[in-house]
Amino acid sequence: MAGSSEALQDYSTVYTMQPVAAADWLIVAPVVWCILIGAVLLMLRKRTDIQPVIAIPALFVLVLMTLGLLVHVAQSGTLTMTMGRWLPPFGISFTVDLLGAFFAATSALVALAAGIYGRSDVDDTGRRYGFYPFLMLIMAGILGAFLTGDIFNLYVWFEVLLISSFGLLVLGSERKQLDGAVKYAFLNLIATTLFLVATGYLYGLFGTLNMADIAIKASELRGTAPLMTLVTLYLLAFAMKAAAFPVNFWLPASYHTPRLVVSALFAGLLTKVGIYALLRILGMLFPFEREELSLLIAIVAALTMILGVIGALAQNDIRRSLGFLVISGIGVMMAGLALGSPAGLSGAILYAAHSMVVMTALYFAAGIAARLGGSFELTTAGGLYAKSALLAAMTLMLLLSVAGLPPFSGLWPKIMLVKASLDVGAWWLAGSILVTGFLTTITVGRIWVLAYWRPSPGSDAGEALPVALPMGASAALAGLVAITVAAGVWPEPLMALAQDAARGLIDPSAYVLSVFPVEASQ
Repeated sequence: MAGSSEALQDYSTVYTMQPVAAADWLIVAPVVWCILIGAVLLMLRKRTDIQPVIAIPALFVLVLMTLGLLVHVAQSGTLTMTMGRWLPPFGISFTVDLLGAFFAATSALVALAAGIYGRSDVDDTGRRYGFYPFLMLIMAGILGAFLTGDIFNLYVWFEVLLISSFGLLVLGSERKQLDGAVKYAFLNLIATTLFLVATGYLYGLFGTLNMADIAIKASELRGTAPLMTLVTLYLLAFAMKAAAFPVNFWLPASYHTPRLVVSALFAGLLTKVGIYALLRILGMLFPFEREELSLLIAIVAALTMILGVIGALAQNDIRRSLGFLVISGIGVMMAGLALGSPAGLSGAILYAAHSMVVMTALYFAAGIAARLGGSFELTTAGGLYAKSALLAAMTLMLLLSVAGLPPFSGLWPKIMLVKASLDVGAWWLAGSILVTGFLTTITVGRIWVLAYWRPSPGSDAGEALPVALPMGASAALAGLVAITVAAGVWPEPLMALAQDAARGLIDPSAYVLSVFPVEASQ
Protein backbone atom coordinates (compact mmCIF):
# COMPACT_ATOMS: atom_id res chain seq x y z
CA MET A 1 0.00 0.00 0.00
CA ALA A 2 2.73 2.44 0.95
CA GLY A 3 4.72 1.66 -2.15
CA SER A 4 1.86 2.18 -4.59
CA SER A 5 0.78 5.36 -2.82
CA GLU A 6 4.25 6.82 -3.10
CA ALA A 7 4.40 5.89 -6.78
CA LEU A 8 1.38 8.09 -7.46
CA GLN A 9 2.98 11.12 -5.83
CA ASP A 10 5.41 13.19 -7.86
CA TYR A 11 7.60 14.53 -5.09
CA SER A 12 9.50 16.77 -7.48
CA THR A 13 6.49 19.12 -7.53
CA VAL A 14 6.55 19.69 -3.80
CA TYR A 15 10.08 18.91 -2.62
CA THR A 16 13.50 20.28 -3.40
CA MET A 17 15.07 17.16 -4.89
CA GLN A 18 18.63 18.49 -4.91
CA PRO A 19 20.89 18.05 -1.85
CA VAL A 20 20.02 20.50 0.89
CA ALA A 21 22.27 23.55 0.91
CA ALA A 22 24.56 23.76 3.92
CA ALA A 23 23.01 27.06 5.04
CA ASP A 24 19.54 25.49 5.11
CA TRP A 25 20.62 23.01 7.76
CA LEU A 26 20.80 25.99 10.10
CA ILE A 27 16.99 25.73 10.34
CA VAL A 28 17.24 22.67 12.60
CA ALA A 29 20.92 22.68 13.59
CA PRO A 30 20.55 24.81 16.77
CA VAL A 31 17.98 22.46 18.32
CA VAL A 32 19.85 19.31 17.30
CA TRP A 33 23.11 20.76 18.59
CA CYS A 34 21.63 21.58 22.00
CA ILE A 35 20.19 18.08 22.39
CA LEU A 36 23.45 16.37 21.36
CA ILE A 37 25.63 18.49 23.65
CA GLY A 38 23.13 18.05 26.48
CA ALA A 39 23.34 14.27 26.05
CA VAL A 40 27.15 14.36 26.06
CA LEU A 41 27.19 16.49 29.21
CA LEU A 42 24.71 14.15 30.88
CA MET A 43 27.02 11.20 30.23
CA LEU A 44 29.88 13.20 31.73
CA ARG A 45 27.90 14.43 34.72
CA LYS A 46 30.49 13.10 37.17
CA ARG A 47 33.31 14.93 35.38
CA THR A 48 32.39 18.31 36.80
CA ASP A 49 35.77 19.74 35.86
CA ILE A 50 35.31 19.36 32.11
CA GLN A 51 31.60 20.18 31.83
CA PRO A 52 32.10 23.96 31.45
CA VAL A 53 35.04 23.28 29.13
CA ILE A 54 32.62 21.51 26.78
CA ALA A 55 29.48 23.58 27.39
CA ILE A 56 30.87 27.10 26.94
CA PRO A 57 32.50 26.46 23.51
CA ALA A 58 29.31 24.61 22.51
CA LEU A 59 27.24 27.66 23.45
CA PHE A 60 29.60 29.84 21.44
CA VAL A 61 28.99 27.57 18.43
CA LEU A 62 25.26 27.89 19.12
CA VAL A 63 25.57 31.67 18.93
CA LEU A 64 27.31 31.37 15.56
CA MET A 65 24.58 29.00 14.31
CA THR A 66 21.72 31.29 15.32
CA LEU A 67 23.43 34.43 14.00
CA GLY A 68 24.09 32.59 10.74
CA LEU A 69 20.43 31.59 10.62
CA LEU A 70 19.37 35.20 11.21
CA VAL A 71 21.57 36.43 8.37
CA HIS A 72 20.32 33.63 6.11
CA VAL A 73 16.66 34.45 6.80
CA ALA A 74 17.30 38.18 6.35
CA GLN A 75 18.84 37.52 2.94
CA SER A 76 16.66 34.65 1.68
CA GLY A 77 13.31 35.22 3.37
CA THR A 78 11.28 32.76 5.46
CA LEU A 79 12.68 29.21 5.36
CA THR A 80 10.94 25.88 5.92
CA MET A 81 12.23 22.35 6.45
CA THR A 82 9.73 19.49 6.74
CA MET A 83 10.76 16.27 8.48
CA GLY A 84 10.45 12.91 6.73
CA ARG A 85 8.34 12.29 3.62
CA TRP A 86 5.05 13.64 4.99
CA LEU A 87 3.99 16.73 3.10
CA PRO A 88 2.73 19.82 4.91
CA PRO A 89 0.44 20.21 6.73
CA PHE A 90 0.84 16.61 7.95
CA GLY A 91 4.61 16.58 8.33
CA ILE A 92 6.40 18.32 11.18
CA SER A 93 7.79 21.56 9.81
CA PHE A 94 10.32 24.03 11.12
CA THR A 95 9.48 27.42 9.62
CA VAL A 96 11.81 30.30 10.44
CA ASP A 97 10.99 33.93 9.75
CA LEU A 98 12.73 37.05 11.02
CA LEU A 99 10.83 37.02 14.32
CA GLY A 100 11.88 33.48 15.22
CA ALA A 101 15.45 33.94 14.00
CA PHE A 102 15.86 37.25 15.87
CA PHE A 103 14.63 35.79 19.15
CA ALA A 104 16.72 32.64 18.65
CA ALA A 105 19.93 34.62 18.13
CA THR A 106 19.26 36.86 21.14
CA SER A 107 18.47 33.88 23.39
CA ALA A 108 21.68 32.12 22.30
CA LEU A 109 23.73 35.17 23.31
CA VAL A 110 22.04 35.18 26.70
CA ALA A 111 22.67 31.45 27.12
CA LEU A 112 26.37 31.88 26.35
CA ALA A 113 26.60 34.59 29.00
CA ALA A 114 24.78 32.30 31.46
CA GLY A 115 27.16 29.45 30.71
CA ILE A 116 30.17 31.67 31.41
CA TYR A 117 28.61 33.15 34.56
CA GLY A 118 27.62 29.69 35.78
CA ARG A 119 31.23 28.57 35.87
CA SER A 120 31.75 30.67 39.00
CA ASP A 121 28.19 30.63 40.33
CA VAL A 122 27.53 26.86 40.25
CA ASP A 123 29.69 24.62 42.41
CA ASP A 124 30.70 21.01 41.78
CA THR A 125 27.51 19.73 43.39
CA GLY A 126 25.37 21.84 41.08
CA ARG A 127 27.31 20.63 38.06
CA ARG A 128 27.00 17.02 39.16
CA TYR A 129 23.24 17.44 39.46
CA GLY A 130 23.07 18.70 35.90
CA PHE A 131 23.39 22.47 35.55
CA TYR A 132 25.04 22.38 32.14
CA PRO A 133 22.96 19.50 30.69
CA PHE A 134 19.79 21.28 31.85
CA LEU A 135 21.08 24.53 30.35
CA MET A 136 21.54 22.89 26.96
CA LEU A 137 18.17 21.13 27.11
CA ILE A 138 16.28 24.26 28.15
CA MET A 139 17.89 26.02 25.20
CA ALA A 140 16.69 23.17 22.96
CA GLY A 141 13.15 23.84 24.18
CA ILE A 142 13.42 27.60 23.79
CA LEU A 143 14.93 27.44 20.32
CA GLY A 144 12.47 24.74 19.24
CA ALA A 145 9.60 27.02 20.30
CA PHE A 146 11.03 29.93 18.27
CA LEU A 147 11.70 27.86 15.15
CA THR A 148 8.78 25.42 14.89
CA GLY A 149 5.98 25.94 12.39
CA ASP A 150 3.52 23.59 14.12
CA ILE A 151 1.38 24.52 17.11
CA PHE A 152 1.43 21.08 18.70
CA ASN A 153 5.20 21.02 18.44
CA LEU A 154 5.21 24.45 20.03
CA TYR A 155 3.48 22.73 22.94
CA VAL A 156 6.09 19.95 22.90
CA TRP A 157 8.97 22.41 23.04
CA PHE A 158 7.24 24.23 25.88
CA GLU A 159 7.22 20.92 27.73
CA VAL A 160 10.93 20.38 27.05
CA LEU A 161 11.86 23.78 28.46
CA LEU A 162 9.44 23.38 31.36
CA ILE A 163 10.92 20.03 32.44
CA SER A 164 14.45 21.42 32.15
CA SER A 165 13.46 24.48 34.16
CA PHE A 166 12.24 22.24 37.00
CA GLY A 167 15.70 20.68 37.21
CA LEU A 168 17.39 24.07 37.25
CA LEU A 169 15.02 25.45 39.88
CA VAL A 170 15.78 22.75 42.46
CA LEU A 171 19.53 22.72 41.81
CA GLY A 172 20.96 22.55 45.33
CA SER A 173 17.78 21.14 46.95
CA GLU A 174 17.51 23.94 49.50
CA ARG A 175 14.19 24.40 51.29
CA LYS A 176 13.44 27.77 49.69
CA GLN A 177 14.23 26.34 46.25
CA LEU A 178 11.78 23.50 46.71
CA ASP A 179 9.12 25.95 47.92
CA GLY A 180 9.66 28.19 44.89
CA ALA A 181 9.68 25.19 42.55
CA VAL A 182 6.29 23.99 43.81
CA LYS A 183 4.68 27.37 43.11
CA TYR A 184 6.40 27.66 39.75
CA ALA A 185 5.46 24.14 38.70
CA PHE A 186 1.82 24.33 39.81
CA LEU A 187 0.98 27.52 37.93
CA ASN A 188 2.97 26.58 34.84
CA LEU A 189 1.32 23.17 34.68
CA ILE A 190 -2.08 24.88 34.75
CA ALA A 191 -0.97 27.13 31.88
CA THR A 192 0.36 24.13 29.97
CA THR A 193 -2.92 22.30 30.46
CA LEU A 194 -4.83 25.29 29.08
CA PHE A 195 -2.42 25.37 26.14
CA LEU A 196 -3.06 21.68 25.43
CA VAL A 197 -6.85 22.09 25.74
CA ALA A 198 -6.78 25.04 23.35
CA THR A 199 -4.63 23.10 20.90
CA GLY A 200 -7.02 20.14 20.94
CA TYR A 201 -9.89 22.57 20.38
CA LEU A 202 -7.99 24.15 17.49
CA TYR A 203 -7.39 20.77 15.86
CA GLY A 204 -11.06 19.93 16.17
CA LEU A 205 -11.96 23.16 14.37
CA PHE A 206 -9.27 23.28 11.71
CA GLY A 207 -8.19 19.67 11.25
CA THR A 208 -4.58 20.87 11.12
CA LEU A 209 -1.86 22.12 13.45
CA ASN A 210 0.47 23.63 10.85
CA MET A 211 0.63 27.39 11.42
CA ALA A 212 0.74 28.29 7.74
CA ASP A 213 -2.27 26.07 7.06
CA ILE A 214 -4.14 27.67 9.96
CA ALA A 215 -3.35 31.13 8.59
CA ILE A 216 -4.97 30.09 5.30
CA LYS A 217 -8.06 28.46 6.83
CA ALA A 218 -8.76 31.03 9.57
CA SER A 219 -10.43 33.44 7.14
CA GLU A 220 -12.63 30.63 5.81
CA LEU A 221 -13.82 29.59 9.28
CA ARG A 222 -14.25 33.08 10.67
CA GLY A 223 -17.92 33.68 11.35
CA THR A 224 -18.82 29.99 11.48
CA ALA A 225 -16.42 28.63 14.14
CA PRO A 226 -16.06 29.88 17.73
CA LEU A 227 -12.61 31.34 17.12
CA MET A 228 -12.98 33.95 19.84
CA THR A 229 -13.27 31.22 22.48
CA LEU A 230 -10.18 29.54 21.07
CA VAL A 231 -8.12 32.73 21.02
CA THR A 232 -9.21 33.64 24.55
CA LEU A 233 -7.94 30.26 25.79
CA TYR A 234 -4.59 30.87 24.12
CA LEU A 235 -4.45 34.37 25.54
CA LEU A 236 -5.02 33.09 29.07
CA ALA A 237 -2.50 30.24 28.73
CA PHE A 238 0.32 32.36 27.31
CA ALA A 239 -0.42 35.34 29.55
CA MET A 240 0.08 33.01 32.51
CA LYS A 241 3.37 31.74 31.08
CA ALA A 242 4.47 35.31 30.37
CA ALA A 243 3.48 36.38 33.93
CA ALA A 244 0.93 39.01 32.91
CA PHE A 245 -1.60 40.42 35.40
CA PRO A 246 -3.57 38.89 37.10
CA VAL A 247 -1.85 35.51 36.63
CA ASN A 248 1.64 36.74 37.46
CA PHE A 249 1.95 35.92 41.16
CA TRP A 250 3.99 32.76 40.57
CA LEU A 251 7.00 34.69 39.24
CA PRO A 252 7.98 36.85 42.25
CA ALA A 253 7.32 33.83 44.48
CA SER A 254 9.85 31.65 42.65
CA TYR A 255 12.46 33.62 40.68
CA HIS A 256 14.43 34.70 43.76
CA THR A 257 14.93 31.15 45.08
CA PRO A 258 17.31 29.35 42.66
CA ARG A 259 20.97 30.05 41.88
CA LEU A 260 21.54 33.53 40.49
CA VAL A 261 22.49 32.25 37.07
CA VAL A 262 19.24 30.27 36.92
CA SER A 263 17.18 33.29 37.97
CA ALA A 264 18.98 35.35 35.33
CA LEU A 265 18.29 32.79 32.61
CA PHE A 266 14.62 32.52 33.58
CA ALA A 267 14.16 36.30 33.78
CA GLY A 268 15.77 36.80 30.40
CA LEU A 269 14.20 34.00 28.39
CA LEU A 270 11.27 32.03 29.80
CA THR A 271 8.64 34.75 29.94
CA LYS A 272 9.69 35.90 26.44
CA VAL A 273 8.72 32.52 25.03
CA GLY A 274 5.18 33.26 26.23
CA ILE A 275 5.32 36.68 24.56
CA TYR A 276 6.60 35.08 21.36
CA ALA A 277 3.67 32.63 21.37
CA LEU A 278 1.21 35.50 21.83
CA LEU A 279 2.77 37.43 18.94
CA ARG A 280 2.76 34.37 16.70
CA ILE A 281 -0.74 33.08 17.42
CA LEU A 282 -2.67 36.28 18.09
CA GLY A 283 -0.60 38.59 15.90
CA MET A 284 -0.19 36.34 12.85
CA LEU A 285 -2.82 33.58 12.91
CA PHE A 286 -5.83 35.35 14.44
CA PRO A 287 -5.42 39.11 13.86
CA PHE A 288 -9.18 39.80 13.69
CA GLU A 289 -9.81 38.10 17.02
CA ARG A 290 -6.83 39.96 18.48
CA GLU A 291 -8.42 43.19 17.30
CA GLU A 292 -11.65 42.31 19.10
CA LEU A 293 -9.67 41.61 22.27
CA SER A 294 -7.37 44.62 21.88
CA LEU A 295 -9.00 46.69 24.63
CA LEU A 296 -8.82 43.81 27.09
CA ILE A 297 -5.17 43.14 26.19
CA ALA A 298 -4.37 46.85 26.56
CA ILE A 299 -5.96 46.98 30.02
CA VAL A 300 -4.05 43.86 31.07
CA ALA A 301 -0.86 45.42 29.69
CA ALA A 302 -1.34 48.68 31.60
CA LEU A 303 -2.12 46.90 34.87
CA THR A 304 0.81 44.53 34.41
CA MET A 305 3.36 47.26 33.83
CA ILE A 306 2.14 49.62 36.56
CA LEU A 307 1.46 47.06 39.29
CA GLY A 308 4.70 45.32 38.43
CA VAL A 309 6.82 48.41 38.97
CA ILE A 310 4.89 49.29 42.15
CA GLY A 311 5.70 45.81 43.44
CA ALA A 312 9.36 46.36 42.58
CA LEU A 313 9.38 49.66 44.44
CA ALA A 314 8.02 47.99 47.58
CA GLN A 315 10.71 45.30 47.81
CA ASN A 316 13.72 45.20 50.10
CA ASP A 317 15.32 42.16 48.42
CA ILE A 318 17.04 43.11 45.16
CA ARG A 319 16.17 39.78 43.52
CA ARG A 320 12.47 40.15 44.28
CA SER A 321 12.55 43.73 43.00
CA LEU A 322 14.08 42.52 39.74
CA GLY A 323 11.37 39.85 39.48
CA PHE A 324 8.68 42.52 39.60
CA LEU A 325 10.58 44.54 36.97
CA VAL A 326 10.41 41.46 34.71
CA ILE A 327 6.63 41.51 35.14
CA SER A 328 6.46 45.22 34.40
CA GLY A 329 8.38 44.69 31.17
CA ILE A 330 5.90 42.02 30.09
CA GLY A 331 3.19 44.67 30.30
CA VAL A 332 5.15 46.92 27.95
CA MET A 333 5.43 44.10 25.40
CA MET A 334 1.73 43.30 25.66
CA ALA A 335 0.96 46.95 24.95
CA GLY A 336 2.51 46.45 21.50
CA LEU A 337 0.42 43.32 20.99
CA ALA A 338 -2.73 45.24 21.96
CA LEU A 339 -1.98 47.93 19.39
CA GLY A 340 -1.38 45.37 16.64
CA SER A 341 -0.02 47.98 14.24
CA PRO A 342 3.37 47.61 12.54
CA ALA A 343 4.84 50.19 14.92
CA GLY A 344 3.27 48.57 17.97
CA LEU A 345 4.37 45.04 17.10
CA SER A 346 7.89 46.15 16.17
CA GLY A 347 8.16 48.02 19.48
CA ALA A 348 7.08 44.89 21.35
CA ILE A 349 9.59 42.74 19.45
CA LEU A 350 12.45 45.14 20.05
CA TYR A 351 11.56 45.55 23.71
CA ALA A 352 11.46 41.76 24.17
CA ALA A 353 14.98 41.42 22.74
CA HIS A 354 16.16 44.30 24.94
CA SER A 355 14.60 42.69 28.02
CA MET A 356 16.27 39.34 27.31
CA VAL A 357 19.68 40.96 27.53
CA VAL A 358 19.15 43.58 30.23
CA MET A 359 17.17 41.53 32.75
CA THR A 360 19.69 38.69 32.52
CA ALA A 361 22.52 41.15 33.07
CA LEU A 362 20.78 42.78 36.04
CA TYR A 363 20.54 39.43 37.81
CA PHE A 364 24.22 38.84 37.06
CA ALA A 365 25.04 42.23 38.59
CA ALA A 366 22.91 41.47 41.65
CA GLY A 367 24.76 38.18 42.15
CA ILE A 368 28.19 39.81 41.97
CA ALA A 369 27.02 42.62 44.27
CA ALA A 370 25.82 40.07 46.84
CA ARG A 371 29.23 38.39 46.79
CA LEU A 372 30.94 41.71 47.48
CA GLY A 373 28.40 43.04 49.98
CA GLY A 374 27.25 39.80 51.55
CA SER A 375 23.52 40.45 51.16
CA PHE A 376 20.66 41.00 48.73
CA GLU A 377 18.82 43.15 51.27
CA LEU A 378 18.82 46.90 50.65
CA THR A 379 18.69 47.59 54.38
CA THR A 380 22.05 45.88 54.94
CA ALA A 381 23.74 46.49 51.58
CA GLY A 382 25.88 49.50 50.84
CA GLY A 383 29.34 50.70 49.95
CA LEU A 384 29.54 48.73 46.70
CA TYR A 385 30.77 51.75 44.73
CA ALA A 386 33.84 51.95 46.96
CA LYS A 387 34.47 48.21 46.55
CA SER A 388 34.11 48.17 42.77
CA ALA A 389 33.55 51.30 40.72
CA LEU A 390 33.44 49.11 37.58
CA LEU A 391 30.56 47.03 38.92
CA ALA A 392 28.76 50.19 40.04
CA ALA A 393 29.14 51.74 36.58
CA MET A 394 27.93 48.63 34.73
CA THR A 395 24.97 48.25 37.09
CA LEU A 396 24.03 51.92 36.66
CA MET A 397 24.00 51.52 32.87
CA LEU A 398 21.73 48.50 33.15
CA LEU A 399 19.39 50.25 35.58
CA LEU A 400 19.11 53.26 33.27
CA SER A 401 18.43 50.92 30.36
CA VAL A 402 15.61 49.08 32.11
CA ALA A 403 14.10 52.47 32.98
CA GLY A 404 14.13 53.41 29.29
CA LEU A 405 16.59 56.28 29.63
CA PRO A 406 19.16 57.31 27.01
CA PRO A 407 21.55 56.31 25.61
CA PHE A 408 20.69 52.65 26.23
CA SER A 409 18.62 49.98 24.47
CA GLY A 410 15.47 50.41 26.58
CA LEU A 411 14.83 53.91 25.19
CA TRP A 412 13.95 53.16 21.57
CA PRO A 413 11.26 50.48 21.91
CA LYS A 414 9.45 52.62 24.48
CA ILE A 415 9.54 55.59 22.12
CA MET A 416 8.15 53.37 19.37
CA LEU A 417 5.34 52.11 21.61
CA VAL A 418 4.41 55.56 22.94
CA LYS A 419 4.26 56.95 19.39
CA ALA A 420 2.24 53.95 18.18
CA SER A 421 -0.22 54.45 21.05
CA LEU A 422 -0.66 58.14 20.31
CA ASP A 423 -1.10 57.45 16.60
CA VAL A 424 -4.28 55.46 17.32
CA GLY A 425 -5.52 57.77 20.06
CA ALA A 426 -4.69 55.43 22.95
CA TRP A 427 -3.31 58.25 25.05
CA TRP A 428 -3.99 56.39 28.30
CA LEU A 429 -1.83 53.47 27.14
CA ALA A 430 0.97 55.87 26.18
CA GLY A 431 0.57 57.51 29.57
CA SER A 432 0.82 54.13 31.29
CA ILE A 433 4.13 53.45 29.53
CA LEU A 434 5.48 56.85 30.54
CA VAL A 435 4.29 56.55 34.15
CA THR A 436 5.83 53.09 34.32
CA GLY A 437 9.13 54.51 33.06
CA PHE A 438 9.01 57.24 35.72
CA LEU A 439 8.29 54.78 38.54
CA THR A 440 10.96 52.43 37.21
CA THR A 441 13.48 55.28 37.35
CA ILE A 442 12.61 55.84 41.02
CA THR A 443 12.87 52.10 41.72
CA VAL A 444 16.25 51.60 40.10
CA GLY A 445 17.55 54.86 41.54
CA ARG A 446 16.63 53.61 45.01
CA ILE A 447 18.49 50.35 44.40
CA TRP A 448 21.64 52.07 43.17
CA VAL A 449 21.72 54.73 45.89
CA LEU A 450 21.15 52.28 48.76
CA ALA A 451 23.30 49.41 47.53
CA TYR A 452 26.10 51.25 45.75
CA TRP A 453 26.34 54.93 46.65
CA ARG A 454 25.46 54.79 50.34
CA PRO A 455 28.28 53.69 52.66
CA SER A 456 27.82 50.27 54.15
CA PRO A 457 25.65 50.51 57.31
CA GLY A 458 27.73 50.47 60.47
CA SER A 459 31.03 51.31 58.76
CA ASP A 460 32.87 54.36 57.54
CA ALA A 461 33.09 54.98 53.82
CA GLY A 462 36.86 55.20 54.06
CA GLU A 463 37.17 51.64 55.39
CA ALA A 464 35.96 50.05 52.15
CA LEU A 465 38.77 48.90 49.87
CA PRO A 466 38.48 48.00 46.21
CA VAL A 467 37.80 44.32 45.60
CA ALA A 468 38.66 42.31 42.49
CA LEU A 469 35.62 41.04 40.59
CA PRO A 470 35.29 37.35 39.66
CA MET A 471 36.70 37.18 36.15
CA GLY A 472 34.20 34.87 34.42
CA ALA A 473 31.11 36.43 35.97
CA SER A 474 32.26 39.97 35.30
CA ALA A 475 33.15 39.07 31.68
CA ALA A 476 29.63 37.71 31.11
CA LEU A 477 28.14 40.85 32.66
CA ALA A 478 30.39 43.17 30.64
CA GLY A 479 29.42 41.44 27.40
CA LEU A 480 25.71 41.99 28.00
CA VAL A 481 26.31 45.59 29.09
CA ALA A 482 28.21 46.19 25.85
CA ILE A 483 25.22 44.89 23.87
CA THR A 484 22.73 47.21 25.59
CA VAL A 485 25.04 50.20 25.11
CA ALA A 486 25.66 49.38 21.44
CA ALA A 487 21.93 48.85 20.80
CA GLY A 488 21.18 52.20 22.42
CA VAL A 489 23.84 54.18 20.57
CA TRP A 490 23.27 52.52 17.19
CA PRO A 491 19.66 51.25 17.19
CA GLU A 492 18.88 51.54 13.47
CA PRO A 493 19.77 47.94 12.43
CA LEU A 494 17.76 46.36 15.24
CA MET A 495 14.85 48.72 14.69
CA ALA A 496 14.78 47.83 10.99
CA LEU A 497 14.95 44.14 11.87
CA ALA A 498 12.06 44.45 14.33
CA GLN A 499 9.99 46.38 11.79
CA ASP A 500 10.55 43.72 9.12
CA ALA A 501 9.64 41.00 11.64
CA ALA A 502 6.44 42.86 12.52
CA ARG A 503 5.48 43.16 8.86
CA GLY A 504 5.95 39.41 8.55
CA LEU A 505 3.38 38.90 11.31
CA ILE A 506 0.83 41.28 9.82
CA ASP A 507 1.21 39.87 6.30
CA PRO A 508 2.01 36.14 6.62
CA SER A 509 2.01 35.50 2.86
CA ALA A 510 5.77 34.89 2.81
CA TYR A 511 5.38 32.48 5.73
CA VAL A 512 2.61 30.59 3.90
CA LEU A 513 4.54 30.62 0.62
CA SER A 514 7.53 29.05 2.35
CA VAL A 515 5.43 26.10 3.56
CA PHE A 516 3.08 25.71 0.58
CA PRO A 517 4.96 26.93 -2.50
CA VAL A 518 2.78 24.97 -4.95
CA GLU A 519 -0.58 26.05 -3.50
CA ALA A 520 0.53 29.63 -3.02
CA SER A 521 1.71 29.92 -6.61
CA GLN A 522 -1.57 28.65 -8.06
